[in-house]
Amino acid sequence: MSQSKSGFSLKRQLGRGRQIAGMTTTIAGGMRAAQRIGAFKQPPRETLPRYIQTFCRKMAGSFGVKVVAVEPVEQHHGLWVSNHVSWMDIPVVGTLSPAFFLSKAEIGDWPIFGKLAHAAGTVFIERGSGDAGSVAAQIASFLTEGFSVIFFPEATTTDGKKIKRIHGTLLQAAIDADVPVRPLIISYVNKDGTLSEALPYYGKLTMKDSIKKVLDSKDVTAYVLPLEPIDPKGLNKSELTNLLQARMQEGLAELHSRVLTKVPNA
Repeated sequence: MSQSKSGFSLKRQLGRGRQIAGMTTTIAGGMRAAQRIGAFKQPPRETLPRYIQTFCRKMAGSFGVKVVAVEPVEQHHGLWVSNHVSWMDIPVVGTLSPAFFLSKAEIGDWPIFGKLAHAAGTVFIERGSGDAGSVAAQIASFLTEGFSVIFFPEATTTDGKKIKRIHGTLLQAAIDADVPVRPLIISYVNKDGTLSEALPYYGKLTMKDSIKKVLDSKDVTAYVLPLEPIDPKGLNKSELTNLLQARMQEGLAELHSRVLTKVPNA
């Protein structure tokens, strides 16, 4: 290996080390904060969102990703939804939205992240026989109690250039709880105004390789555009799904036109 390549490799390893150290510090800080406010015993849902937002902002920052709201994100109750590009979407939307995340129940048993998920008031969903209707009912109950939830209706990640067909089954929760659907659109952008190719996690990319790509990326900004809320009153699930699909597609096009130097072909 040449000296220049060796120097580059060392620099990259040092950069990764600093970011991993930052992530570890953030997790430790989150554990201390959760302990301090008693979240491990009983998550204080009324006050948790601001702690979650701080934790998520620091977590995104530990990977070198800056989160910027293109327009102010209203901190109101509702069923929040976002397009899905990367595992980084979780700390990004968590930075700006006052909503609680959904998670499969088994994740709650994970050693460290499971404890943090419990402390963060995560809504653990019991899935049985693929019954999405049952999941929607659980979400509706949570929404009715006055707590917001966020999920990714595309149900899979993309390259960030388009909105895939959204799955509207869980939108029934907004209809049943009579709360607005509040869409967010995310776009990961390089310093030169081009769409990041390092942040999207999709296709055959492994989690390990994705994390390496994110750690090696520089000066990426996660731009977030809140869209007009959708009142589900008078709409059935199909109508609500179609309306959200159109709004998210229009929103992504608008966000790209505002933050990119060159809009990509979808």
